[in-house]
Amino acid sequence: MENLTITKLREKLLSKELSATEVVQYYLSQIDKKEKDLNAYITVTKEEALEKAKQFDEDFNSESKKKMSGIPIAIKDVYSTKDILTTCGSHILDGYKPVFESTVTKKLLDEGMIILGKSNLDQFCHGSSTITSYYGPTRNPHDLTKLPGGSSGGSATATAADMCAGSLGTETAGSIRLPASWCGVVGLKPTYGRVSRYGVLAMGSSLDSPGPIVKSVEDAAYMLSIIAGYDKNDFTTYKSDVPDYYKNLDPSKIKDMRFAIPKEYLEVDLTDGVRKNFERSIEILKSLGAQIDEVSIMDPKFAMAVYTVTCRSEVSSNLARYDGTRYGLDGKEKKTIKEYFESTRGMGLGEEPKRRVMTGTFSLSAGYADEYFKKSEQVRQLIREDFDKVFKKHDVIVAPSTPSTALSDKDADNPLFGEMADVLSEGSSEAGLPGLTIPNGLDDGMPTGIQFISNHLEEQKILDVGYGLERELK
Repeated sequence: MENLTITKLREKLLSKELSATEVVQYYLSQIDKKEKDLNAYITVTKEEALEKAKQFDEDFNSESKKKMSGIPIAIKDVYSTKDILTTCGSHILDGYKPVFESTVTKKLLDEGMIILGKSNLDQFCHGSSTITSYYGPTRNPHDLTKLPGGSSGGSATATAADMCAGSLGTETAGSIRLPASWCGVVGLKPTYGRVSRYGVLAMGSSLDSPGPIVKSVEDAAYMLSIIAGYDKNDFTTYKSDVPDYYKNLDPSKIKDMRFAIPKEYLEVDLTDGVRKNFERSIEILKSLGAQIDEVSIMDPKFAMAVYTVTCRSEVSSNLARYDGTRYGLDGKEKKTIKEYFESTRGMGLGEEPKRRVMTGTFSLSAGYADEYFKKSEQVRQLIREDFDKVFKKHDVIVAPSTPSTALSDKDADNPLFGEMADVLSEGSSEAGLPGLTIPNGLDDGMPTGIQFISNHLEEQKILDVGYGLERELK
């Protein structure tokens, strides 16, 4: 069973080579063995998972018709899961169990998914390291002294360490692609609005995109076919039909595509191993018939600046709902205003959320909104137009996923650590574009990644390319 992909695991379940109970017991044993060192989970739903597996085994004829039946998945603890602890990695929501299900998890549950547990994350998704979690840092399974990336670090670690068949993450500007790259797994950030945000913590509402972190491109395509689609509860979702990305996978289409490499992405301070593996991957793509051009786009430092202002502004607005009227109280009656706020914002929020709230509030405040937030949105529009120009002549943008392999804790002390680590994915997220990262080698024992970016709703293109390259790299 070691490192089985979702699609391969499904084959074994349908052929009865494995029972769902055996599968769940295997992953629970992996969690028991590795969780103390990795801290990938906040909550493990052992009894519920075993009960769901038993249901699959006892009602095989009915359950086997569902696309995710018997498949144990880790859910980033930012998705609302009915009656299951949902904390967003924060003390404020400690003990909170939603009374409703997020659209994404409901779609997967309707298809028979088994929830193994809720995975760790940076508190309220604020960070790119998973060390800002109230529940402690997650470690990289390839080297316990290294960071897994974030904010979906728990999901990436659980997937890479074979503590689940696959997982769900979310991305605002790199929070799927960064941890997937650093942990050596596949991460797919869909087009903004392709997957519903209903029931998912709002961090940067104009940026957030739920997506899978899995062990193969096939799995990414398979899960996207299930979770994508219009949702009446999320007015930003597209009404267009959802193709069967999995069945439509066709690596032969690489030879018909034109690829663009932004030279500005290669001018970023890339480590030697990242650059070497990227160049090797480009040669493989060329051998598959890809036509690859170098193009020029806006310097990624502008995308970093936009993210710093726009996301923090939206964060300050979204976190205002956790004001202590319903969340953050410790059960004791507060007699003074000072005690009241110390029990909520003071005790409940960590340093990184407070830093982001303060920065965002400042950029939205009277006298500064035009200078900062409005200007940021104007530059963001220029970034969108810049990508549009590239896609007029090219099908896919290709670049390293991150400038380096996984870094260590001391690197995360920089308040702009996340922006620098995500510098190669921020622009595409701000433009609402889909991005896929796959592992493309090792550098001193640590994984490197290559990413593919396509135009809105053209996930099939990057999945086809990723699938073709993935097969050549194995």
